[in-house]
Amino acid sequence: MNSKPLIRISLKLCIVLFIGTGALAQTNEQKALEAKREQLQKEIKSINRLLFAEKKQKGTVLEQMEALEQKINVLQQLINVTNQQSNLLNRQVNTNIRNISKLRDDLESLKEDYATMIQKSYQNKSQQSRLMFLLSSENFFQAFKRLQYLKQYTQYRKEQGVQIAVKADELTQLNRDLTEQRKVKEKLVAENLVAKNELQAERADQQGLLATIRKNENKYSAAILKKSQETKKIDQQIDELIRSAIAASNKKAGGSSNSIKFVLTPEAIIVANNFSANKGKLDWPVERGIVSRGFGVYNDAVYPGIKHQNNGVIIATDEGSKARSIFEGEVIGIMAVPGGNMGVQVKHGNYISTYYNLSKLFVKKGDRVSRKEELGEIYTNRSNGQTQLKFYLYQDANRLNPEEWIYRL
Repeated sequence: MNSKPLIRISLKLCIVLFIGTGALAQTNEQKALEAKREQLQKEIKSINRLLFAEKKQKGTVLEQMEALEQKINVLQQLINVTNQQSNLLNRQVNTNIRNISKLRDDLESLKEDYATMIQKSYQNKSQQSRLMFLLSSENFFQAFKRLQYLKQYTQYRKEQGVQIAVKADELTQLNRDLTEQRKVKEKLVAENLVAKNELQAERADQQGLLATIRKNENKYSAAILKKSQETKKIDQQIDELIRSAIAASNKKAGGSSNSIKFVLTPEAIIVANNFSANKGKLDWPVERGIVSRGFGVYNDAVYPGIKHQNNGVIIATDEGSKARSIFEGEVIGIMAVPGGNMGVQVKHGNYISTYYNLSKLFVKKGDRVSRKEELGEIYTNRSNGQTQLKFYLYQDANRLNPEEWIYRL
């Protein structure tokens, strides 16, 4: 029997499987990009809602610059992601166009092969019957081989018919996919144009604010210095409170009061181990919000050459929002900054979470708290309309990056 038709089917099947695997990978990549795009769009809405209040409550020029800087960064990310989606769709569209062309050629070839096969089958049937074809065999083995050939030939005809139907369905589906992909691409291009226009407007506002600052260099330099000093003062107080808490706890446990590490009871060890096991999965310290300033060193929004250190994270949220415990623990300290706001420190074994910039407290020192239990109401700044929680995380006296511990912070 001629094995070329079967080899040809196997090759086509391999090609279809290869194309299908590539399409699946592209689909997964597109889904990931779409999820990222939706996340960035939500973040921009949150920035507009939480960091940009009404004109009468815009706050200082420095605060406006910081908010603009964050929004511009997110807008640029959104544009980049949308461009990636558009480029991926271009590749998918071009691939589908090539696949459609190939499928059409394959379909025509299959139809021609099938027509030729039917024609030859009819001619063979009129010239000699299947029975004569078998009876004319020289021996039993040859007759058996001819019988197998007739069965395979019949099966091949059926497979060719099925292949024609499958190719026709594939062609119809690819045409539908192509139409849908072109619609999605048009939508992405339109959204990208809106984002670019918004980015251009925000950059113009940023340049306007910078021009205002340049006219009053001394005033804004002093404001930056004052804000930096206030931040350092709060950070120092948090450090001192933690060291005092460690000393008091160790003294009570009969350990050294000079140590910078907690002496843990068996119960505290269990809590600490559970806390550590939940790294990257801990609850947010607010029900909802966005990170307006991350952990670590960052450039000044006005003077990029100036570096600032943020020992925690700043989370912008809605007015009236409550700070809540990220894990079960014990309240070991209440902060009250003169001329400032209040804070709460919660001990989780040898980990300490700190929640600062509260206007009201719902707990007191010595209270046991559970996960997500409300600790206090977050202060809303009336000059700019912003409600921001300053959140810090420590292991003993060592600062930790909360973004590595809180789920998707």
